[in-house]
Amino acid sequence: MELVLTAKVKILPTDEQQTMLQQTLQAYREGCNSISAVIYTTKNLVQASLHTTTYRHLRETFGLRSQMAQSVMKTVIARYKSMIENGHDWTKLIFRKQELDLVWNRDYSLVQGLFSINTLEGRIKVRFETKGTEHFFDGTWAFGTAKVVYKHGKFFLHIPMTKSIEEVEWEHINEIVGVDMGMNFLVTTYDSHGKVWFVKGRDVKDKRSHYKQLRRHLQQRQTSSARRRLKKIGVRETRWMTDVNHQVSKALVERYGTNTLFVLEDLTGVRGATEKVRKRNRYESVSWAYDQLRQMIEYKAIQSQSKVIAVNPRYTSQTCPKCGHTERANRDKKHHRFACKNCLYRSNDDRIGGMNLHRKGIEYLVAVTI
Repeated sequence: MELVLTAKVKILPTDEQQTMLQQTLQAYREGCNSISAVIYTTKNLVQASLHTTTYRHLRETFGLRSQMAQSVMKTVIARYKSMIENGHDWTKLIFRKQELDLVWNRDYSLVQGLFSINTLEGRIKVRFETKGTEHFFDGTWAFGTAKVVYKHGKFFLHIPMTKSIEEVEWEHINEIVGVDMGMNFLVTTYDSHGKVWFVKGRDVKDKRSHYKQLRRHLQQRQTSSARRRLKKIGVRETRWMTDVNHQVSKALVERYGTNTLFVLEDLTGVRGATEKVRKRNRYESVSWAYDQLRQMIEYKAIQSQSKVIAVNPRYTSQTCPKCGHTERANRDKKHHRFACKNCLYRSNDDRIGGMNLHRKGIEYLVAVTI
């Protein structure tokens, strides 16, 4: 199977190269908005006919090179198609971010340890940092169409990297782990040996509350400096949250090793579900990056020769894992307790979630190996 990850590589252009990149990003963004206006009016999403009517305009008005003009059309068409596929109303798309799409070995490449990048003025060779991304340059990964991204005064290449990995056979699975995700415990696992592992979420929840209070204070000030600070806080909080998810997912996968089936909850629509919590706790619950954590567990499990499935989470914290009795009253959500009204089995409600996910994993494995 193929594993696809995005490498975020910081590039280090000289002052002159920075100017060239910024001019190219600006022209690319203006070109995208020009094509967007045409598509919005004509509803034409066929690149061949768009090329006929807009190619010369893109070249002459914005100074885009031939491949960049083609890339602009592909970028805008893809965004409109995505809007349609996601069921949104037909609206005019505005491109605000400073980004530039680059095709591997056509718009960018690696030459003698430097990235060779196409700009309005021709190719530039740029130094880059490999810190944290060294493994992507070991010769086993294929480079995809990248984006040049300019954020907070720095330039990055966001590169989709593809690697072929031997997929573990279902018959070789020797461990099943139910993984319950939440806020009281970020992760609660229950494995085939009946062992439970808790990753406490109290410190994380407290820090989220701190960010919420700080944000509320700055919003009340309504000054330009407060708005700038709000933006910086948002970036800092996102970086911190991503780092926590990396640490948790790495620890989880390393704990159980190869040939493991991780059974996660399919938390699609978790936002709607968590908004039913008390208003004062809503921010901490709704804004946690569950989907990001799940994706990290998935790709790290694949790298570790393991598998991940996502199952319907309905009733996983209300069903007794001993007798199967399901009732909302079984669970005391406020105190994180579970007490079966039928057989009187008692435990922590997150542990119950892990146990029921583990059971669903067993059922799934039996079904696919028969």
